[in-house]
Amino acid sequence: MTKKVIQIPLDEDLLRTLDGLSRSRHESRSELVREACRRYIRALQQDQMDRVYEEGYRRLPESASVAEAQTALASRVLEEERW
Repeated sequence: MTKKVIQIPLDEDLLRTLDGLSRSRHESRSELVREACRRYIRALQQDQMDRVYEEGYRRLPESASVAEAQTALASRVLEEERW
């Protein structure tokens, strides 16, 4: 994949922290920034999916009987788990 070079102004404290992490992890500063961007984008996408999911339940909430059945089933299944 072709990479584009960009410039990002960073304050001194953030840059110092980034450089320290780069040294301790034996990774380039650029790779750390790329990974941070990937994680941030995944988190934003997950937040968006959560909002869509919650909105669906607001529009069409489950009935009390379904909620009770799910609670009963979960309590039986979790009771058997050996954490």
